[in-house]
Amino acid sequence: MHRSFLLMCLLTVSLMNQVIGLETLTSKYGDTIEIPCNKGQLKETDVTLVKWKYEGGNILVKQMDQNATISPDVNYKNRVSIKKDFSLVITQVTMTDQRTFTCMVVEKDDILEYPVQVTIYKVPSQPQITNLTTAMAVGKPTMLAQCRTEGASPAANITWFKNKTPLMTDRAAIKINTNVDVDKETRLSTTTSTLEYTAVKEDIDAKFTCQVQHIQSANMDSSPLVFTVNYPTEKVDLQVVSQGPFKEGDNVTLKCTADGNPPPSSYSFYINGEKKTVDSNIYTLTNVTRENTGDYKCSLVDNEDIVASVPITVEYLDVVLSTTGKIVKKLGESLEVTVDVKASGAAQTSWKKGNAKLNSLSKFDKLTYSDSGMYECVVSMAGLKKTRTFELVVEGPPVIKNLIKERGEGMAKVLKCVAEGSPKPTVQWSVNGTSAESAYEHGKVTYSITIVPNGNLTVSCTASNVLGSDIKSIDVSAFVEDVTMDKQGKTLNCYTIRSDLCKALHYTVRGDSVFTHQFNKCFVCTG
Repeated sequence: MHRSFLLMCLLTVSLMNQVIGLETLTSKYGDTIEIPCNKGQLKETDVTLVKWKYEGGNILVKQMDQNATISPDVNYKNRVSIKKDFSLVITQVTMTDQRTFTCMVVEKDDILEYPVQVTIYKVPSQPQITNLTTAMAVGKPTMLAQCRTEGASPAANITWFKNKTPLMTDRAAIKINTNVDVDKETRLSTTTSTLEYTAVKEDIDAKFTCQVQHIQSANMDSSPLVFTVNYPTEKVDLQVVSQGPFKEGDNVTLKCTADGNPPPSSYSFYINGEKKTVDSNIYTLTNVTRENTGDYKCSLVDNEDIVASVPITVEYLDVVLSTTGKIVKKLGESLEVTVDVKASGAAQTSWKKGNAKLNSLSKFDKLTYSDSGMYECVVSMAGLKKTRTFELVVEGPPVIKNLIKERGEGMAKVLKCVAEGSPKPTVQWSVNGTSAESAYEHGKVTYSITIVPNGNLTVSCTASNVLGSDIKSIDVSAFVEDVTMDKQGKTLNCYTIRSDLCKALHYTVRGDSVFTHQFNKCFVCTG
């Protein structure tokens, strides 16, 4: 009786020491744990029996010089063993192993107990997103998603982030509900967090994430969640897609856009005051005219107060030339050409005659043959250009302006008849010879004839066209020809004479006359 009382007292003191300095040990779920008895400081020679137990059950008993006896406890009979230093080894630890294990040591004169508190932890699963929505409306609370993590000990925490900034429940725009459920069998926790959010326009392209936080692991983030933000249209914008300036005959495309999301599928366009509703945001005006100049509008189909407008100007250019086609005028007449320009803006006018530019086209007070030609008037403005032309023909009867004679080869004479007239004059000579003519320019043409006269004669040139004719004559001598000689720095007028009249082979001076024979010709020269 006395011995039993003593053992009870010792046990009570041991339990008091256990409460005061309880040893703790932490292990990962599924691992093997080794629980030391008295921190491994027992002397085997002092121990007669070691017993491992927990509140409500025994695990094993080890007596000296005997094998350990394992309890038929279903929780441990296949998972426990004892080491030489009396440490208890438990494999595949679970949450049921999170308890206080006591190593009871019986010595020769004492009974001691060494309790150890075992804590089991388990890292939670990666965050799982469920009940995910696709879109949220501005100003309307929307259940965005549910974030879930399983199999944790202790329970994991979940925090929601928007653009890496943590979200806190404000019971207005943000509501976060978090629940923790513990499995009765495994004693592992599942944490579920639901985010209800009221969007604003600025949430377009915002990235939402949920983060799982646990004391025994690094934070784990879900993939970013991006939601479509829907909001009503507050304004529309009307643009002219085609590039101006616009001229008559062009096509003009209008585009109406709204700031709402999703955008409207149809719009109302107002064309010349007439409402046209189309299942598109594009409207094209084809083959526009000056009457299409004005303001154009577009609006929402169901709300005409949300409207936008844009002005469109169609440029036009009308050019009327008072003279067109082919104009025939008489030499000396007058002519005035006017240009009537009607345009939507300032226009530039330029003139050309043939390939030559003209500063302007003045009034023709007295037409000449040189005024004849093709005239071109070009009027341009804002990408528009109009060209008008007319041909001016100045006609008149021929006039022989000059009839001259020149020395040809040997005894030949060249006669030139210069005539003006339109249409182009033709020429008839009163003698036969070799004829040639120059180019016909500005109503003037030169006809030439080469003859060898046998004596003195008069040669006539007759120029004619459908409007009349003109004639001139010139005397031609077989003895006289224009030539020049130099006598001691003095210019002499020399004329050829027949060789049988030449008095000397070299030269003879008779007063102011010199007879000389040069170049197989005989000349008489006077100073």
